Amino acid sequence: MTYRITGLDPSRYRSLFGLSDEELAACGIVRMTVTKKPSFPCRVSLTDRDIGESVLLINHVSHDVANPYRVSHAIFVTEGSEKAAEYVDEVPPVFEPRVLSLRGFDDDGMMTEAILTQPGEADAGIRKLFANPEIKTIHAH
Repeated sequence: MTYRITGLDPSRYRSLFGLSDEELAACGIVRMTVTKKPSFPCRVSLTDRDIGESVLLINHVSHDVANPYRVSHAIFVTEGSEKAAEYVDEVPPVFEPRVLSLRGFDDDGMMTEAILTQPGEADAGIRKLFANPEIKTIHAH
């Protein structure tokens, strides 16, 4: 079984890069400076950003479905991100030091199974969920 993990498409955010703090605030977005690592995971590069870097805190709909599992939450995007990360049959470094909630969804966007993984266990958890033939996508939180 092969799986693929991708970051978000940065083209969705390019128009925000370089805006003033006031312009961002008018859109409900906050520019922040990374103060500790790991703690500011960019959802485009799938990396923890370095201390002193600028990131945008943006509300993002991560599961846009017409059922009770629709999800929207705050994410970090690094200003200037040019390319979405892609990992095949391996987890991005941002997963490694974290406890993760892995949620498996079927074709209708309904959650069919979920597990909690400890640091270093994300790959095994992903493979376990994908062993369930009903699961088509997994969201990591």
